[in-house]
Amino acid sequence: MGKGLVTVFGASGFLGKHVVRSLVKDGWRVRAAVRRPHTAQDLKVIGNVGQVQLVQANIRFPKSVEKAVQGSDAVINLVALLFEAGKQSFESVHVRGAETLAIAARDAGVQNFVQVSAIGADAQSDSAYARTKAEAEAAVRAAMPNADIMRPSVLFGPEDEFFNRFAGMAQFAPALPLMGGGETKMQPVYVGDVAKAIAKKIGQGTSGETYELGGPQSYSFKELMQFTLETIDRKRFLAPVPWFAANMLGFMGELSGHAPFVKPFLTRDQVKNLKLDNVVADDALSFADLGISLETIESIVPSYLGRFRKYGQFHEKSA
Repeated sequence: MGKGLVTVFGASGFLGKHVVRSLVKDGWRVRAAVRRPHTAQDLKVIGNVGQVQLVQANIRFPKSVEKAVQGSDAVINLVALLFEAGKQSFESVHVRGAETLAIAARDAGVQNFVQVSAIGADAQSDSAYARTKAEAEAAVRAAMPNADIMRPSVLFGPEDEFFNRFAGMAQFAPALPLMGGGETKMQPVYVGDVAKAIAKKIGQGTSGETYELGGPQSYSFKELMQFTLETIDRKRFLAPVPWFAANMLGFMGELSGHAPFVKPFLTRDQVKNLKLDNVVADDALSFADLGISLETIESIVPSYLGRFRKYGQFHEKSA
């Protein structure tokens, strides 16, 4: 006997695919609500025949959201932006979208709801990303007091936007940038562990808690760049970039993002976030409270950065 139906918004994203996999493994039926179902057909083969169903929904359009949550036993919101583009703004997606989703879920009788936020979410933040993440949490809780908020640190895994990005940069660039000198602390967390935590809370039933999800160890940004270079066996200069220069790089990144199909390599809003440590607060609920043991960057990252070594899988590390 299955556990019921979970609707997952943002199911086709990096975290989304892992969440779908964890839910399927736990015996749930999954309704994957995505903007472009024709690009997410691979989700259907994660479970048994018919266990994963695709539906078209956009959290900026309430009618599509209402239709997607009908008949659900639980709802998960993973939809997020790293940068703004056209109508996809932090305000419209993070805040209004999350609010639309929480209200639709409540009106459909759903009591089991997970909202994925981010460590650093802060209503007083200078960063629009961090501020709207906090506003989304408040909007969800207003509509659904027993929703659980999950705040992950930087996610890593085979399709991540962190280690892959800098390893790719190291293939061609003579140096890697250390924003503000590379002192900012981060607590990278394996995407599969975050997915397990979300699935576990959905299985238990959410109860209005907030969890901060960081990996087993904190590193400075500089240490993470050194680890990346060591993993791909490339020597590159680590160049400290003062914050004012980082801001200029962010502005250039935003300009590049106006070109069709180009993702900005950095934005000024991301620079604001890089100034603050991205680690779990001492008093926060975390993985330990969910009984989940964690993967390390050392055990996972080398398995997918091999393609950035000089001779790929055939590369032998220099002594």
